[in-house]
Formats: sequence, C-alpha cells, structure tokens
Amino acid sequence: MVWDDPDRGITLPVPRAHAKSCLPSFRHPADYPENVTVPSAATDHSRDLELALRLADAADSESLPRFDASDLKISTKADRSHVTDADLATERALRALLAQERPSDGIFGEEFGVEGDSPRQWIIDPIDGTANFMRGVPLWGTMIALAVDGVPVVGVVSMPALGRRWWASTGAGAWTATHQGPRRLETSSVASVEDAAVSFQSITQWADAGHLPALLRVADRVWRDRAYGDVYSYMLLAEGRLEMVAEFDVKEYDIAAAVPIVREAGGVFTSFDGTDSISDRSALASNGILHEDFLSLTRTHD
Repeated sequence: MVWDDPDRGITLPVPRAHAKSCLPSFRHPADYPENVTVPSAATDHSRDLELALRLADAADSESLPRFDASDLKISTKADRSHVTDADLATERALRALLAQERPSDGIFGEEFGVEGDSPRQWIIDPIDGTANFMRGVPLWGTMIALAVDGVPVVGVVSMPALGRRWWASTGAGAWTATHQGPRRLETSSVASVEDAAVSFQSITQWADAGHLPALLRVADRVWRDRAYGDVYSYMLLAEGRLEMVAEFDVKEYDIAAAVPIVREAGGVFTSFDGTDSISDRSALASNGILHEDFLSLTRTHD
C-alpha cells in the first residue's frame, strides 16, 4: 500500500504495524517495491525513513510486551532517573539492527551513549516517558531520528500502547497511521495567543530552569494550558491540536525525532531562546504562526 499526495507529486511508503501492536496493518515497503516512487525532494532519505519504520517495529516488539509487566525490572541511573529492563532491551535491539543495516552510521542513544563519529547519526530514545511506562500509564513511546550534520532529517515516533505512530522526512511531509488509512499532518491555523492551547510539561521543570514566571504569563494569556507530557505533546502539536509545546533539561534524544515531524507538518521547532539547535537543552515548538509571539511572551523580563 502506498499513499499519494498529488499536490506535491509524492508517493510514500506506509509502515506496517508490528503484529503485537494495535496499529492498522499495512504492508511494508519491501512488499511492493515496484509501486514505490518518490520525487527528488524525498529521495535522499526515503530509504532511511523505511529503515526508521522497521526500527520502530523492532522497538514495539521489545517494549510493548514489557509494558505493565508484573516482573518489570527498574533501577536508578547516576542522574537519579529511572531505567527499566525494557529501555535497555529496546535500545540494544535497535543498535543491533543498525549495526547490520547502517554499520558506518553513528548512534546516540539515551542508555548506551555515542557510538561512531559519522556525520550521519541515529538518535534514539528507546522509551520516552519511562516514568509513565513503569507506572502503567500508556503515554510513552520510542523516538527514532536520523540527523545529518546535527540536523534531524528523519523522525519516527511510535506509541504502541496507544496504537499510534507518526513519521516524517525532510521534503516528504509528516504522516500518521489511522484505522482509516494514513493521514498527512498539518499544524493548526490558530493565529491568536488568546485562542491557543499549550503543553508545558511540568511546573517543576519550568521552576528549576528559572522560568516559572514565564510559564505563568503564558498560562494567563492562552485559552488552555495542560501538561500532556513527553513526546505525545509534540505529536498533538503536529496534528493541529496544540499551538505550543515547551520544556527544559532535554537531551538530543528527547526531541530529535519530533523535530522533522513538527517542521514537516508546518510548525517551527527551536530552543527556548529561538536558536535552531537540538543541543541547547530546551525546546519550544509551535504551529509556526505563533512562534514569535510565544518567544516574545516567554522572553519578557522575569
């Protein structure tokens, strides 16, 4: 099965779901190579996207059976964050597959660090939302990105406990799988801060970063503020259900996969001060229309 976008002349592969997940069952691109054609805008990363989707299949097969498991093993890392046996097993599985498929590419994973020094680097968060995972809350997912010279160009987010997946590559749009078929993502057209909905991650996070007054200013201006949390907030933004997501103390693997998805959906993704970087330890993503408004509102002297 392929998905055509006649307006841009794009024919894209649609991922198949892992058998254990609740995602719609799609044929994998390898099953219909004669039908897959991609224009020059997407050609550079079409194979990378196909691999990223297979990596997501592999991740789902490791993580989902361990979700809410009575024998889940949990330990504490040096930074006092938690890690489960599922985090470790999932990242190991992804690294093994990458070693087979892309042995010359680099890897940066949350649990096992950096491997290789290639300008092409796969950035992996095996389970984003580990706290949710270990408490049986289904808002967690695997984040897989390919960055070239530090810029994320492919992103896949899989949340198998919700039966959802999102993906994008530069120039080929952002997409999600639904039971009605693949749907192209588009950020909202909301053009007023007063009409906007935002996700702020957590009060403590903003307070620890010294920006609690900014959060209160935002909450006072917008229509609705919620802390949906972790990668799910960015996917809601890409789907047009939120207008801003911002958070602090984030590593590259916390946000890299979300960057091309948000951008290809029409949004803007920067650090909190507006820098185009995934290594500044902060993130502010918006529907694009309101990006400067939110930067201005959060920059106001505290």
